[in-house]
Amino acid sequence: MEFQDFTARHYDAGGIRLFARSSGDAPDGRPVLVLLHGYPQTSYLWHAVAPRLAERYFVVCPDLRGYGDSDKPPGGDTHEAYSKRSMAADIVALADTLGVQRFHLVGHDRGARVSHRLALDLPDRLDSLCLIDIAPTLAMYEGTDQAFATAYFHWFFLIQPRPLPETLLEPRMKQWVRSLLASFGRGSLDWYSAEALAEYERCMDTPEAIHASCEDYRASAGIDLEHDRQSQAQGQRIACPLLATWGERSIVNRSFDARALWQSRAASPIRSAVLPTGHFIPDENPAALLAVLEPFLADNTLQP
Repeated sequence: MEFQDFTARHYDAGGIRLFARSSGDAPDGRPVLVLLHGYPQTSYLWHAVAPRLAERYFVVCPDLRGYGDSDKPPGGDTHEAYSKRSMAADIVALADTLGVQRFHLVGHDRGARVSHRLALDLPDRLDSLCLIDIAPTLAMYEGTDQAFATAYFHWFFLIQPRPLPETLLEPRMKQWVRSLLASFGRGSLDWYSAEALAEYERCMDTPEAIHASCEDYRASAGIDLEHDRQSQAQGQRIACPLLATWGERSIVNRSFDARALWQSRAASPIRSAVLPTGHFIPDENPAALLAVLEPFLADNTLQP
């Protein structure tokens, strides 16, 4: 279906231009659903999921700042421009531009980390939250052992000071993208459409995108941990209904008790599901994701 009948354009989001695909020119009275992608991808991640969800929701799929066709501002000495707090503020500003007060939010990978921060900082904006194949950032860093560091080596490579990772990646970014998609997925690229691969490669293979994505990871290893520790000390919990999912072959599932970690960070009982995939669930098995996501959204949507 490949985003059939979706609108693609740039929006002003509080001074940042975000590119987004949406199921129409403007919200039409249906519940609003925002889908956030991760690394090394773009909003195209949702190409097999969004059209189905658009049958019941006004769906918005932005490229996060630093990714795709969205702006890629400098990160600053503290990498604050790529803190999950800053990236979450972009999504709220986009909702404001669209005239949307409350929305459902689904995030995968980096987008799930942005979504987690948004849920803590601005709980009154969310009707529900779905986090796909992550454990809390602070718990993952604090629980790092040799096995996890080996499997998630890119976390520790990308956070190295500029320009080391940028210099090494720029001549071979397309190979890097393909390697990550295969190794963190089901071991091959057979699960990705040619259109999706071409889009991910196009959008990641620029010096600006490479630097911005490194800044995203540098922020996660620094300022994001400060924000997470502050939230933990203040006893903040995810207030809205939460669905947490992960792939049975994913490193998150093998290395962490993700369900227990997310339950400890939620104010009420959560739903969870282990899906027959690797890490890149929306690309690898969109049907399995829809099978758990659609009833969760329906149960948390007010009927007209």
